[in-house]
Amino acid sequence: MHWTSASRMVSRENRGMRGERFIAGVARDVGRARRQFTSPPPPSPSSAPPPARHPNDVRDRNAPYADESARSMGGVTATVRHDWTKAQIAEIYTLPFHELMYRAATVHRMYWDPAEVQQCTLLSIKTGGCTEDCSYCSQSTRHKTFVKPTPTMKVQEVLEAAKRAKDAGSTRFCMGAAWRELGNKKNAFNHILDMVKGVNGMGLEVCCTLGMLNAEQAKQLKEAGLTAYNHNLDTSPEHYPNVITTRTYEDRLETIANVRDAGISVCCGGILGLGEKETDRVGLLHVLATLPEHPESVPINALVAVEGTPLGDEVAEDEEKAADDGIADVDAFDMARMIATARIVMPRTMVRLSAGRLSFSDAEQCLMFQAGANSIFNGDKLLTTDNPAFDEDTRLFDKLGFVGKPAHAGPRVAPSEVAGEVEITQVRGEEERQYA
Repeated sequence: MHWTSASRMVSRENRGMRGERFIAGVARDVGRARRQFTSPPPPSPSSAPPPARHPNDVRDRNAPYADESARSMGGVTATVRHDWTKAQIAEIYTLPFHELMYRAATVHRMYWDPAEVQQCTLLSIKTGGCTEDCSYCSQSTRHKTFVKPTPTMKVQEVLEAAKRAKDAGSTRFCMGAAWRELGNKKNAFNHILDMVKGVNGMGLEVCCTLGMLNAEQAKQLKEAGLTAYNHNLDTSPEHYPNVITTRTYEDRLETIANVRDAGISVCCGGILGLGEKETDRVGLLHVLATLPEHPESVPINALVAVEGTPLGDEVAEDEEKAADDGIADVDAFDMARMIATARIVMPRTMVRLSAGRLSFSDAEQCLMFQAGANSIFNGDKLLTTDNPAFDEDTRLFDKLGFVGKPAHAGPRVAPSEVAGEVEITQVRGEEERQYA
């Protein structure tokens, strides 16, 4: 054999050995990469750590973010502020619908876990016989409706209703009484204090809506264990006199201040379909967003027109004219637009999808949740009007992949915040710094 031929054979053998070593090296590298980048199997539900939660008290919840000036994600920037102008809110409210929904959904995900929805139950503990002239309300003595006045429920009856609500999955129990104000109703008030203590003792959060309160009454409710107090503004200051004349807007704001000063969470929102214009919807949001503290929760209601009330009769007599006047003519886009704007201007506030849900399909309600709603009233009655039954809401939650917020537990920390996907701008004195 010539040396040249032998050298060629050795060379081929060397090349083969080098190729085998190369392939083996690649295999080792691929194995390392798989071990490095392949996620481990998810932990079993029993071993998964519970989600991080904020404190339940709204002030304790917001305190750690006092020096935060803004959050940004996905090209959207949001901030908690109290100096909104009507023009700024109107600019948001009138955005093209697709853009408004994107912004609101992004803000929602920056501050909240969109999968968690609070479930509240509302019980009328004293129905009818109210002396107010609210033109939408079936419980006023000035209107001839199907509602018959009833005395205040017994404490034990209320506690039994609260237990049924808790067993059905509700975590906040709200009690409403149809009267203008507590005033000097000492016996009734003492019974209500016992109801609050009893419901609180069952592990439920407790809310009341009892009309106007003075500072001392608010203090006693707080001491009894009241979590939140509902006192809606209904509409804008300008349109309000067209709806109610027996109580001023300032009266309502005073009650809200008394509740807030007592350390009770404020629940305050409004109703769509009262004959208001879009400027009135913006005006209502402007009042809420410029309060010294944003409400813990803002209920957005669609009017349920009741025959015998002035607004209900107008719908019954001439539905087309009533719709032209903006009475009860509320669709899913109106609700979603209002919810989305509320979510953007009050990022840390729970937005509650309230009365009128029976008018909307599951898909339409999903649109409202996507707009930023993260609380509902459940149970088959909202005071005197119909509402989806508990099992219907359970089915809806299962369909949409929602979980209920536990009682006396703060909301989950937004998963996007936990994952570091939110850019947070903090301000400390004159110094500003950003981190993701």
